[in-house]
Amino acid sequence: MRELTADLFISLDGFALGEGEGPYFGLAGPELDHWIKGEISKPQLLLLGRKTYELFAEFSMSAHDELSLRMNDLPKMVFSNSLNGALSWKNTSQIKGELATGIEGLKQMPGEPIRSIGSLSLVRGLIQSRLVDRLRLMVFPLVLGAKGKEALFDGYRRTEFELISTKTIDSRLVLLEYHPR
Repeated sequence: MRELTADLFISLDGFALGEGEGPYFGLAGPELDHWIKGEISKPQLLLLGRKTYELFAEFSMSAHDELSLRMNDLPKMVFSNSLNGALSWKNTSQIKGELATGIEGLKQMPGEPIRSIGSLSLVRGLIQSRLVDRLRLMVFPLVLGAKGKEALFDGYRRTEFELISTKTIDSRLVLLEYHPR
């Protein structure tokens, strides 16, 4: 069975986005860049929700940097019941229907490990359906407070995890890696 890893970037107070915040909450650094490039260079099938797909596709299809070129080349699967027609981002297929059934079937197929980047609604459904094998949270050292958008765990039911590793990046960020219990 293929392993499914969900990667999310969050603030200390649990937000994925902040009003007026740039990429990486304005806290990019050389070790974070190295980690991102290392992760994207691994064999994988990217699993995205509709909003993340639209955001990444729009940017990556027109960019020519190393990271965007790699993302263009990777196989991608977008889970969406609202997208219709041909998908514009190369190497992208679509799964429709019931989330648990579609992703369970995908995990049963032979192939590379599956990795979700962002896609909060998708990750919520994956966790609640017990389909995530590893949850990785990159915690950025800032509190967004009232400017926080997209609270990471809104709408979740109680779910327990076991911490399996931690890593400090750029002397500021902490990568927490969990297995669901």
